[in-house]
Amino acid sequence: MTYKKLVRDNIPDIIAKNGEKPIFRILSDEEYKKELEKKLLEECNEVINADGNDRVEELADLLEVVMCLAKLQNKKINDILKVSEIKRDKRGTFAKKIYLENVEK
Repeated sequence: MTYKKLVRDNIPDIIAKNGEKPIFRILSDEEYKKELEKKLLEECNEVINADGNDRVEELADLLEVVMCLAKLQNKKINDILKVSEIKRDKRGTFAKKIYLENVEK
């Protein structure tokens, strides 16, 4: 079976333990960034299409991708959370379910 996508670090070992032979390579930094961005979109779509506990699993995958992308910028999840808090204080959250229809002049 052909996958051609970024996978979690332990996947080749898991495949091998199942008696199959994983064929993989280590990406360059540029390829890694591009594949993380593709993975981000993939995980977003999986979150949208999941519900219940499956949604929590997909959100965890999405968070893992976000943390890896942050690491490429020499940042950690706490750095992202700090910026999120600043934006929340300045602009609010999405908790009030406000849907902006239009702005008139």
